[in-house]
Amino acid sequence: MTTTTPPATAPVLEAGKPTAAAIAKRKLTSPWASLAAIVIAVLWTLPTFGLLISSFRPQRQIKTTGWWTFFSDPQLTMENYRQVLDAESGAGLGSYFVNSLVITIPSVLIPLCLATIAAYAFAWIKFPGRNILFLAIFALQIVPLQVTLIPLLTLYVDAGLANTFWTIWLSHSIFGLPLAIYLLHNFMREIPAGLLEAARVDGAGHVAIFFRVLLPLMRPALAAFGIFQFLWVWNDLLVALTFAGGGNKVAPITVALANLSGTRGTAWHLLSAGAFVSIIVPVTVFVLAQRYFVRGLLAGSVKG
Repeated sequence: MTTTTPPATAPVLEAGKPTAAAIAKRKLTSPWASLAAIVIAVLWTLPTFGLLISSFRPQRQIKTTGWWTFFSDPQLTMENYRQVLDAESGAGLGSYFVNSLVITIPSVLIPLCLATIAAYAFAWIKFPGRNILFLAIFALQIVPLQVTLIPLLTLYVDAGLANTFWTIWLSHSIFGLPLAIYLLHNFMREIPAGLLEAARVDGAGHVAIFFRVLLPLMRPALAAFGIFQFLWVWNDLLVALTFAGGGNKVAPITVALANLSGTRGTAWHLLSAGAFVSIIVPVTVFVLAQRYFVRGLLAGSVKG
């Protein structure tokens, strides 16, 4: 009688003994964990909720009572938002709101397009020095943004681009490219090579593989980085304040809010309303694209 040695496999867990993943899942889904998550969510949301209520309260009530008194004496008005958006008699945030849209959309699309092409080249095209160049791009993420502002501003002034949207578009694209290339490259490397080989057998070149095979699979990763970049650019103050030159023609809404808090530091009715005017777009974008955002964070492989 002959005996065969079973092939080496991963250690088998004892019968009835839960795995580490099961233990972690049980802890995270326990009633105490759920209660802690609810408490954290309430504490995190409470200041924003109070700010929302204050933005609709009359100016006199905001200055004399706390926002929680709204429930005992509810009074609402839209005058705060009218003053904030009115360019003649108020803060005029409407034009700055449009500037933020003009700044943010190209600042998201430019690095997405460039990073997708670069990530494909690093992932699936062999060329001399590929690994060293990718490592150098990855290392650019540790360079502090502040040390690049003055050199970039000098280049823009010499090129005649100062106080234009181009300076802000290029700056945000430069700052976002290293992270975008790194994330998209790692996602592309998880795509099975057999999928690309099958496309090559059918006669597809790099362009056809890129647009017909990879791009449809990369939607979650593109959406995840797009949301990150959108939120970063929309909420940015330092880059816009440096390269917009303080001018109203190209300044985003964050610069207007900073000026509003400096010139009208006690005008809480305007500050609260202006804050919600500025966050309505990023909140809307995140809510509408959150499923793609979650998929992009969890994406890393393709079932085949």
